[in-house]
Amino acid sequence: MESQAHESRDMTVDGIAINILSMPEAVSSIVSAAQTGDSFSVCTLNLDHVAQLQQRPDFRAAYRRARFVTADGFPIVALGRLAGTKIERTTGADLVEPLCEQAGSKNIPVYLLGSNRLTLHRTARRLASRFKGLQIVGYDAPGGNFDPYSDEADRAIEGIRKSGARLCFVALGAPRQEIFAARCLDRLPGVGLLCIGAALDFIAHTQNRAPLITQKIGLEWAWRMLRDPRRLGPRYARCMSIVPRLVASSIPQIVNARTRKAA
Repeated sequence: MESQAHESRDMTVDGIAINILSMPEAVSSIVSAAQTGDSFSVCTLNLDHVAQLQQRPDFRAAYRRARFVTADGFPIVALGRLAGTKIERTTGADLVEPLCEQAGSKNIPVYLLGSNRLTLHRTARRLASRFKGLQIVGYDAPGGNFDPYSDEADRAIEGIRKSGARLCFVALGAPRQEIFAARCLDRLPGVGLLCIGAALDFIAHTQNRAPLITQKIGLEWAWRMLRDPRRLGPRYARCMSIVPRLVASSIPQIVNARTRKAA
């Protein structure tokens, strides 16, 4: 399984290979894997994740086990384009609704994990009413201090298994959701786990996402920081501090891309 996860990837960022370059590719690849009964995980790489990868070997290991990795964040997209890769930003939040549409039409049962019971109830109701045929076969809201190695995590895994789901949207925040998803790979055969951050809160309207124009021009991070500067200011400062190192480490890819283009 792990060898498949690294085939045909087109770029790396700080040692993490990205193999899904657009939203349509992400949706088609995930649906195809779910239909074939594979167990797999999906991670969406952004600068905050890259910063945390330096401190958490288990987080890096979870990324390396992911079948599909997308670029979530314009700095990651920009690095890819500098290296000659045509890549689009694909976030976990952007994936939920198109995947639910496909799950409804292709009879792929879905499970929701994360956030809180009220948000999950609202999200399940809205998704089921929006997408014909969608089966949401269960949902669970672990506690706020969820530990992906705990007995609570084991109970969550068992709940997913009993539900019969083949896709599970995991909204626990990084790095917990990625580590949890990696643990599930050996214990939930036939289940795909997608790490989606705050996507369920956006759908339930318990959190507001940045306006679309802000997302398109790459300033979603600024919009979020202005709304919660005390929490997000230090995080984004840490993220910006690693950009020079990432650019420097990408120079060989950039040079190779320019050389191929000139040849």
